[in-house]
Amino acid sequence: MYIPRREYSDIIEKRIRDLKLGYRQNIAILGDELCGKTTLIHHILNELCDNYIVPVYLEARPDNLDSFCRRFIGVMLYNFLSNSAIPLKEDLSFLINKSSKYIPKTSEKIKGILNALAKRKKINIFTELLSLCESLNQESGKFCVVIFDEFHNLETLQVKNLYGEWSKLLITQKNTMFIIISSAKAKAKNILTKNLALLFGNFETLTIEPFDIPLSETYLKHKLSGLALTPGLKSFLVHFTGGCPFYLKVISESLTASSGANLTQIIENLLFEASGILSQRFSNYMKRFLDSPRSQDYLEILNAIACGQNKQKELAVKLHKTKSEIEARLDFLIETDVISRNADFLKINDRVFGFWLKFVFQEKSHSLTFNAKNQKDFFRKNIETMIQDYLISSQRPLIERIQEILHMFENETLQLERKKIRLNRFREIKAIEFNRASIKHGLIGRSGDCVWIIAIKNEPLAETDISEFARECKKYQHKTQRKVIISLCDIDTNAHLRAMEEKIIMWDLNNLNQIFDYFSKPRLIMNTRQNYAFAAQTLK
Repeated sequence: MYIPRREYSDIIEKRIRDLKLGYRQNIAILGDELCGKTTLIHHILNELCDNYIVPVYLEARPDNLDSFCRRFIGVMLYNFLSNSAIPLKEDLSFLINKSSKYIPKTSEKIKGILNALAKRKKINIFTELLSLCESLNQESGKFCVVIFDEFHNLETLQVKNLYGEWSKLLITQKNTMFIIISSAKAKAKNILTKNLALLFGNFETLTIEPFDIPLSETYLKHKLSGLALTPGLKSFLVHFTGGCPFYLKVISESLTASSGANLTQIIENLLFEASGILSQRFSNYMKRFLDSPRSQDYLEILNAIACGQNKQKELAVKLHKTKSEIEARLDFLIETDVISRNADFLKINDRVFGFWLKFVFQEKSHSLTFNAKNQKDFFRKNIETMIQDYLISSQRPLIERIQEILHMFENETLQLERKKIRLNRFREIKAIEFNRASIKHGLIGRSGDCVWIIAIKNEPLAETDISEFARECKKYQHKTQRKVIISLCDIDTNAHLRAMEEKIIMWDLNNLNQIFDYFSKPRLIMNTRQNYAFAAQTLK
């Protein structure tokens, strides 16, 4: 089952169409593992019906140059001939022979590359290989779209000056489009910034995020259509997986395939049992740290972050390390895309991995006995508690949940939408009502040097709402104000512009859930109107 992701596919498809019109824009697709990057590209290629586009998709796995070149040539020729009515075989000699009738010069160049490889003459082979696309265009009028999945693995080919040679081709060859994909976000960004940062032939970067809440709910609706799973438990799955397509798929398929097993049992089978798919995945993932000379430090940092101790100053105290030592350990974990930093906060990028660390790896490591039954019972109890905490939290009025978060602020800094905000420690927080038609409810928080005025709206936000809120804020005679509007629905473009003029901070549902994440509180997932049930007694 494929869930359309038009915000990404529309851009990629347009860039492919524009290639034939003389406008070439290369694309870099970055995102965490299992977030759907490869699925997205495969879907676009499967839907591609254009005889003038030759897709050349290669997984850039650790490989030798000879094997890589043969795979590249084979894929290019196979897709070039795919519309020729010739019965095709996945045999390189066969494909070269059949292609020579249509692209003789390109075929001769291919033979030259293969001959050089056979004689171990590998100088400039990578450049010659990629130049085949331009040669094919000159002979046939067709355009190659070259896709390197996990492109950073091209470094294993041991091509001298790999990115330097590639950069020259990107500048001079205008009829070939490159789409590069990578799950190693930190490393890929470094390559794009330092090695492939070009005036011409540069890469447009698309960052693929997990499914948002509506997409996650749509996916589960289709996958679990035959199961009597409550809306609350479906919402919990969206919260638990963070919208990661792979985890949604694994859990929903396990639920569908099970004979009466409940959600707790399914999570236990997947995460706790040694034979579970996710348990095996995370156990193998941990090996990259266990083989490191600083393995114990890395494990302690990961365990601490998983348990909610996600600020650098907390880690320094916990690990009894200096600031520079902690920074060095964090830099390694950030560079390997295990964690990410947001101002004063740290988080484990993979939510489910973080849960496994906290309730499986850490518990088994610290257990004083080898009693698997006791460990399993404890794990099951933790799952049940987590589900119940989520369900109880989801029924609380939103204003209460936001008020709880505000009480947790300790003068940290957090970045939301490229803007850093100091989260003041408040001495007083209370609910307020605005005397306005469209914005009625909110909160006010007072710290030593600042007052926060927060409005909350569960309906689409318009420019007039901003104006009303700005007038309302003028009633509070405080030199330093932090004006915030939390909107659970769409925000009009004009409203955004007006908010900038009035120096009002806008938080949408995604921003709010980021804050919940950093303070280890359940995300807001359920229907907006249900979550926005302001209890009358709360406002009194």
